[in-house]
Amino acid sequence: MRKIRKGDNVIVISGRDKGRKGAVVAVLEDDKVLVENINRVKRHTRGNPQQNKAGGILEKEAPLHVSKVALFNPATQKADRVGVKVLADGKRVRFFKSNGEVVDA
Repeated sequence: MRKIRKGDNVIVISGRDKGRKGAVVAVLEDDKVLVENINRVKRHTRGNPQQNKAGGILEKEAPLHVSKVALFNPATQKADRVGVKVLADGKRVRFFKSNGEVVDA
């Protein structure tokens, strides 16, 4: 079970965007995540008139390694570690390590 999933609110814990928050847009297969409005890069593209694509400078999100982000705990307003536990009915859920609160409802 992945500790960070698509749609989670995360906070960046290291790097250029340290301290910024955002939602996970995608989880990539090689332990990388795309977070909205975090790690924005500029891509210079050449136009293609046959496909009606204009050239110019596009700004997009670049992937971050999953170790550089942590799940944001709204109760403590801080980054928090995540664990996985099995409930009585056999369902696996994620929980915050600091206060034991379940992430998945």
